[in-house]
Amino acid sequence: MNILYEDNHLIIVNKSCGEIVQGDKTGDIPLSETLKEWLKKKYQKPGNVFVGVTHRLDRPVSGLVLFAKTSKALSRLNDMFRLGKVRKTYWAIVKNQPPKEEDEIIHWIDRNERQNKSYAYDKERPNTKKAILHYKLIACSDNYYLLEIDLKTGRHHQIRAQLSKIGCPIKGDLKYGANRSNPDGSISLHARHIAFVHPVSKEEINVTAPVPEDNLWKSFTS
Repeated sequence: MNILYEDNHLIIVNKSCGEIVQGDKTGDIPLSETLKEWLKKKYQKPGNVFVGVTHRLDRPVSGLVLFAKTSKALSRLNDMFRLGKVRKTYWAIVKNQPPKEEDEIIHWIDRNERQNKSYAYDKERPNTKKAILHYKLIACSDNYYLLEIDLKTGRHHQIRAQLSKIGCPIKGDLKYGANRSNPDGSISLHARHIAFVHPVSKEEINVTAPVPEDNLWKSFTS
């Protein structure tokens, strides 16, 4: 368990690819349950431990996940996420050079539940939701480009669908147009940074997650 921040109300974990945040139809043990067991042992709690899920991160994605340890913190964080008061920054490795070095891109996203996939369109269509992100090219290697992404909206598979739409599918993301998978089943998308005002203490919280133990990721941060 890679804990990056903890106090009485919150806990922030650096999730590995392959872990699920919340229970799903696979029946695999989610991070929320693993965390409950970890907290129970750490504090030798006899009863049930409260862990509230405030947001999700796709299974093949690594990086920061924020959980609430009290119901008070959970309800306040839910409001903060809804109002856009939690700032999340992602890093993505893509194979193709983006059209511009920096841009804000807007699409309309349609989620297909059956395929567990989202489709991004240039114009509004029935049942679509507006999706906005800002990207910036921050590094490149011989074959890949590292983008920093600031999410303005929180749609299903938003970063994956929008980057694919501009011709920059994320490395390893077969579902959204990458030509091959990553050996560990991950996609090269990492929830890098989170910033918000603590819902109880009101102090500014800033947490950055180290990148995965992978030579390509390491080459971008060395």
